[in-house]
Amino acid sequence: MLRQLYIRNYTLIEKLDVGFENGFSVITGETGAGKSIILGAIALLLGQRADSKAIKKGADKCVIEAHFDLSKYGMQPFFEQNDIEYDDTDCIIRRELTASGKSRAFINDTPASLSLLKELGEQLVDVHSQHKNLLLGKQDFQLDVVDIIAADTNEITAYRKAFTDYKDASARLERMKEEIEQNRINADFLQFQFDELDNARLTDGEQEELEQKTTAMSHTEDIKTALYETDSSLSQDGSGAVDSVKTAANAINGIADIMPEAKALYERLDSCYIELKDISGEVSSMLENVAFDPSELDSMNNRLDKLYDLEKKYRCESVAALIQERESIRTRLDTIENSGFMLKETEDEVNRLRDICSQKAGILTEMRKKASAKIETHLLDNLASLGMPNAVFRIILEPCPFNANGADKVAFMFCANKNGTIQPIYQVASGGEIARVMLSLKAMISGAVKLPTIIFDEIDTGVSGKIAEKMAYIMQQMGENNRQVINITHLPQIAALGKNHYKVLKEDTPDGTVSHMLRLSQQERINEIAQMLSGSDVTEAAINNAREFLKL
Repeated sequence: MLRQLYIRNYTLIEKLDVGFENGFSVITGETGAGKSIILGAIALLLGQRADSKAIKKGADKCVIEAHFDLSKYGMQPFFEQNDIEYDDTDCIIRRELTASGKSRAFINDTPASLSLLKELGEQLVDVHSQHKNLLLGKQDFQLDVVDIIAADTNEITAYRKAFTDYKDASARLERMKEEIEQNRINADFLQFQFDELDNARLTDGEQEELEQKTTAMSHTEDIKTALYETDSSLSQDGSGAVDSVKTAANAINGIADIMPEAKALYERLDSCYIELKDISGEVSSMLENVAFDPSELDSMNNRLDKLYDLEKKYRCESVAALIQERESIRTRLDTIENSGFMLKETEDEVNRLRDICSQKAGILTEMRKKASAKIETHLLDNLASLGMPNAVFRIILEPCPFNANGADKVAFMFCANKNGTIQPIYQVASGGEIARVMLSLKAMISGAVKLPTIIFDEIDTGVSGKIAEKMAYIMQQMGENNRQVINITHLPQIAALGKNHYKVLKEDTPDGTVSHMLRLSQQERINEIAQMLSGSDVTEAAINNAREFLKL
């Protein structure tokens, strides 16, 4: 729960450092004194986006820091999962804004993203501002209330997995139907394409081989000339390189007996002779085999033209890609041929997943029905104590198509008067009636969720007198069992029942207007409630009434 709040240079607040305790606390102050500013600062701590305009005029930096006691709420797993140091008695959340527009957030001095700050904030504080009463007319909010009381988180998770599987399978089925229909329309054309590619007798690597052969055949004369000149240079009688090397080898061998080093030279020349003779033989053989066949060249060029045309037609860059395209068309033709079986198989899978989804949605529905009955009973009891003994409240669950939240449509129906017609609550309930309903729902939710801190911003709007006092008693009960409830109020009946009382006031200084927040002493509290009762002119009668309110 919130133990300490520190604010520096935030709008009208130059410096605020105030401590809080558990139980039910109240905050009072005149309209415009700065209560909403404090709520705005807390909202920044809970991950709301920042605006540099919120920095106090003349300051270069704004700091908002809160200390929380988490010792009774089992929140260590959150910190371990996010690699943040954990101190259950002093969790520090800090937000810093600079005039240049930069914003930084920290959890226990570890830098944190706004999304992480928001995730933690949602587990620490629930701020119920006046505009949140509008949520009562929203179906999503109504369903959330029912689900919280039903404690069906695990069942919702299981249902959503089943729903996702069913939705994905249904999408696959629709795609398959569209593809099958399109393939049936294109079946004749697909068969023509397959036959054309299949009849082409495509072979991977054929194109490269043909291109090499046609290039060589197109240069036959150049090849023959080069081979002829090489053959003549090597094997011409009397002057060819082969005979010349042989003659040189024999000559040097003739002096090997009288000049020992000549023997090595002979061996080297003899080796050259053998190699040249071998090369000469290969060149002669190649020269005999070189021939130009115009018909063969035409045949190869025609084949290449065919391959090039197919590649252009099917937008492929190689024969391998053409083969891949042929196999793709074959697969589509096979799909058309087997489409009935495949469609039936997928339809069976969709039906199976729909049954699973329906079964899990049914479990949710039953849990929500039980929770709805519990909510109705609790709410009517509370509304009776809040001056609405004839109120009628019903939660209607109607079936609807599967969606991410199940197969239930929720409606909160209400009638404040005896024998009246129940209608959707937000169409018929007054502001004061909605405030009482929302407080009763929040009381139930706080017991189920165990939120450490709940802040109400004038939830008592539209009520007064005994009803306000009853609302205060409900907030007192909510503040029990290690919870903290803080209510911003203008009603003395509620302010008097707070365990702790804080006042927000505005002061004009030479440097401008500033807001302060003070924790009131017993006497200051008497004076504040007396002022709330009588206005600025506090009378002795108002003081006595304040003492009665405080039961002093």
